[in-house]
Amino acid sequence: MKKIISMLTFACTWLMASSAFAQNWGAGGGGGSSDKGMYALGAALAIALPALGGAFGQGRASAAALESIGRNPNAADKVFVPMLLGLALIESLVIYGFIIAIILQGKIG
Repeated sequence: MKKIISMLTFACTWLMASSAFAQNWGAGGGGGSSDKGMYALGAALAIALPALGGAFGQGRASAAALESIGRNPNAADKVFVPMLLGLALIESLVIYGFIIAIILQGKIG
């Protein structure tokens, strides 16, 4: 699974790098309508990737915590607080992605 994810990451980076570094040489030499498309793509990726990663991370963290509580019910108090702290930190990264998406969305209009 890790090999597939690393190959997918490499492929996405390789495919998007040329369009990210492309320069619009149209009339005036400045940015054109393609800039808005790149901002929209960036905003979509800025919210989609953290949400996907956060969902997987929270799912795995919750599953591991519930499995450990199922194996040892007496340790529920010791597992609960670190699990909530981990879930909050995972969620904070998703919120950072959301804020970046809002900033990029403001540059479109």
